[in-house]
Amino acid sequence: MVTGIKDTTHAVEAAAVMRLLPARPRLLALGEPTHGEDTLLDLRNQLFRQLVEQEGFRTIAIESDCVMGLVVDDYVTSGKGTLDQVMEQGFSHGWGAYGANRDLVRWMRAYNDGRPASERLRFAGFDGPVEITAAASPRQALSALHGYLSAWTDEALLPCTAEKLGQLLGSDGRWTDPAAMLDPSRSVGQSAEAGRLRLLADDLVALLDAQTPHLVTATSREEWDRARLYGRTATGLLRYHHWMADASSARMTRLVGLRDQMMAHNLLAVADRGPALIHAHNSHLQRAKSSMRMGGTPLEWWSAGALVSARLGEEYAFVATAVGTIRHQGVDTPPPDTVEGLLYALPEDRCVIDAPRLAALLGEARPAPRVSPWFGYSGLDPAHLADSEGIVFVKDVRQSPVG
Repeated sequence: MVTGIKDTTHAVEAAAVMRLLPARPRLLALGEPTHGEDTLLDLRNQLFRQLVEQEGFRTIAIESDCVMGLVVDDYVTSGKGTLDQVMEQGFSHGWGAYGANRDLVRWMRAYNDGRPASERLRFAGFDGPVEITAAASPRQALSALHGYLSAWTDEALLPCTAEKLGQLLGSDGRWTDPAAMLDPSRSVGQSAEAGRLRLLADDLVALLDAQTPHLVTATSREEWDRARLYGRTATGLLRYHHWMADASSARMTRLVGLRDQMMAHNLLAVADRGPALIHAHNSHLQRAKSSMRMGGTPLEWWSAGALVSARLGEEYAFVATAVGTIRHQGVDTPPPDTVEGLLYALPEDRCVIDAPRLAALLGEARPAPRVSPWFGYSGLDPAHLADSEGIVFVKDVRQSPVG
């Protein structure tokens, strides 16, 4: 045990996290080193409740489809739909199946019941409608944006009709073909129709921007904000599809970078509501460059957190989560010469660590990087400890049922 590590630890409480931050953030990012563990999601829920009740936070944003997330937000703010429907239709990446996410949505709805709009909690997905194997059709976002502008602006100002959009989009199957992720020639992203759609989407977003004074009065700022989300999503998806059709060696680097860029744009919109807790994989929220290997090829790109931090400065704060074991996934006791190993030797089952102070304490004697036997878990990078405000450490992640 390195002398003094115990002095860097605190109880896992929102107040302890906030005391580590140099300023009150608009976005407090809580990362996780793996997905799909209710232990970590329950901890997120606990911290969010405390941030709401003690610090005035009003929004939580998670790594889920930004358009699907509107279904969840409608439910928690107004009770639209049922909890079962929301869990099925409001989450991507299988997140609706996790009990901790259901608990979060149920609690937010109960908290909002009877409260004025200004005091209600809000939910947001901030991921783009993309998966590692495919990307969504831009139809939903483009059609929603066009429909909003058609209803509230002069028809003569629209760059095209809804019928023209439909003709250019064609069938959704052309856009969502999973074979396109491995074979650029299967993508329609650089077809003549896709090129025309990119120009039209740009014109629709420009019209939305130009008509802002009229639209926020004729509709509401909430509806205008939603239209902006549709615009960001449409242009982001069309850009993503364009580069799916690229056959160069930079193709995958562009795609993973574009996904995080879409995330960053959504997070900056969330920041306008202030203050919010955001939750995603550490790699999407860290300030250092993210990296991974895909098909044997090393990829490096700037994460959403790095992009947002560059814009918001001290109003963006990042707290990573680290774990000792995930035994049901083959992740056993960490080696003692790793950061996780040093933290595992502490008596607490959970704690919050002052990361810059820990990095200073370790000095040049950097621990070894932890090598995971399971692809779904990523250890802390000892070289970038000081790039986060804190670390939440969970000694043992125990298996919980899904459903």
